[in-house]
Amino acid sequence: MVTKIDKNQDRLKRHARVRRKISGTAEAPRLCVFRSLNHIYAQIIDDVKGHTLVACSSVEKEIAAQVEGKDKKGVAKLVGQKLAEKALAKGISVVVFDRGGYLYTGRVASLADGAREGGLKF
Repeated sequence: MVTKIDKNQDRLKRHARVRRKISGTAEAPRLCVFRSLNHIYAQIIDDVKGHTLVACSSVEKEIAAQVEGKDKKGVAKLVGQKLAEKALAKGISVVVFDRGGYLYTGRVASLADGAREGGLKF
């Protein structure tokens, strides 16, 4: 019998492995990335308190209006820049990057580059 590999379950195992090593604090919260088929989501989390400090995604109206004609990597970079703007407005400048079990390439790397260009330090 042929069984289908659940890629999301494998990603969640990788994510748990990454999360054992990194954690967000008040001084350096965690920038967590989730990538769906059509959209990308990012949030900055203080794991000590268990609170999301800043969140941004390609679904938000202000970003969705700017994504016309851009590919997925361009949208991810824009989300990273907007997330950095929101974080700097709240006084967050240093974060720990959590790739969410995804490979650090493509949209995940573009989001990180956008956040760096926006002023966040990893």
